[in-house]
Amino acid sequence: MSTSASSPARPRAGPPRDYRFPFFERVTLDNGLSVIVAPVHKLPIVSVALVADAGASSESPGADGVAQLTARALTEGTRRRNGDALGEQFERWGAAMGAAADWDAAVVAMTVLVPRLDEAMALFAEVVLEPVFPERELARLKAERLADLLQLQTEPRGLADEMFSRFVYRATSRYARPEHGSVASVQAIDRAVVERFYNARYQPAGSTLVLAGDVSVADGVELAQRLFGEWSGTTTAAEAVDDGPARTTRAVHIVRKEGAPQSEIRIGHVGLPRNHPDYFPALILNGLLGGLFSSRINLNLREVHAYTYGAHSSFEWRRGAGPFVVSTAVKSDVTAAAASEILIEIARIRADAVSEDELTLATSYLDGIFPIRYETTDSIARALAALAIYELPADYFDSYRANIRRVTAMDVLHAADRYLHPGRLQLVVVGDPSVIEAPLAALDAGPVSVHDAEGKAEQ
Repeated sequence: MSTSASSPARPRAGPPRDYRFPFFERVTLDNGLSVIVAPVHKLPIVSVALVADAGASSESPGADGVAQLTARALTEGTRRRNGDALGEQFERWGAAMGAAADWDAAVVAMTVLVPRLDEAMALFAEVVLEPVFPERELARLKAERLADLLQLQTEPRGLADEMFSRFVYRATSRYARPEHGSVASVQAIDRAVVERFYNARYQPAGSTLVLAGDVSVADGVELAQRLFGEWSGTTTAAEAVDDGPARTTRAVHIVRKEGAPQSEIRIGHVGLPRNHPDYFPALILNGLLGGLFSSRINLNLREVHAYTYGAHSSFEWRRGAGPFVVSTAVKSDVTAAAASEILIEIARIRADAVSEDELTLATSYLDGIFPIRYETTDSIARALAALAIYELPADYFDSYRANIRRVTAMDVLHAADRYLHPGRLQLVVVGDPSVIEAPLAALDAGPVSVHDAEGKAEQ
């Protein structure tokens, strides 16, 4: 349908409106528990998050996977009631609750209606403070993880992610091994291991309780004091994770997947920690390179060459230096061609400053979408949990958009030069070696090796 000549012109976008993240206050109880309360009175609901310094990076050697098992097992039974009774009670109150661990922390989260807040919070505290880790439920959770690992060996996408970490980080790094544990490590975890991890890592000092929603600061702190004030114990700060690279020169690692019609490609190297001073230039750099739909890598591989439905890049932000990785899936016969285009785009963004139009497209998008991320109490609570985990400044959310707009084309160029390392890139491809090995070798992107689904090199 054509537009009539008499139709009014499309209105121009106005200047961005000011945005302020919801007000919050932080209080530390006598036992060391940090409490953050963000009053948000739009709806009669409150979201709660208990953040413990109990992520995978804090696991003892040989106990890979215990962080996630411990977090998930919290909701499987307490001294007073079993997991079924817990679930039924939360459902009866219309509350949603769950627990999980990532690399840096464990988070127990709940959202509940205000009329049920006191009683739901009491049960929430029971889950956190009085878990019993039933043998039967631990066995079930372990079996679920082992089934996931078995499926992983047949699913190229997940396998590529796991193998990429293995080939990027040196063997001594916890980051080189699966976040939620391997077959051997999960099988070795028993109830005693879980209890030791819980007792060592779930302590008030080093933990943060977040409440966001229709609750005042005074009421939130009083609730925290009443339910968690008697919690005692101290924990030692987790040691800094070993985030050293497996190698500092390029290499190609093929993971055998006979007869695969597609190849899963991962290209990258060790990246940056979350608290890096150049976080914002690196964020914009990644958006321009592969982080947004309009990024160079996606437009190249999807629109120009029709190699894929989508390609993207990311800096995976962690306390330690997480990986920088470009990810895509392509037909087997264009694997090397797609990898070549990715290498070209990485080199190109390091060579010349991006245009102002290209920069503005990225910064305007990240600036404009930021407030939309925090429209629910759950998202606000999780944002404040991240504030605690990464020790971000109190004004981080209020200054975020200005920090995005402050990044210049030269900042991006400098970030690309400092933090993208073409000579260190590891190319990891899950695919059929009979189709992809020779073309990948012809790229001259480093020595080529072939591995089985467990990462063992073939002779």
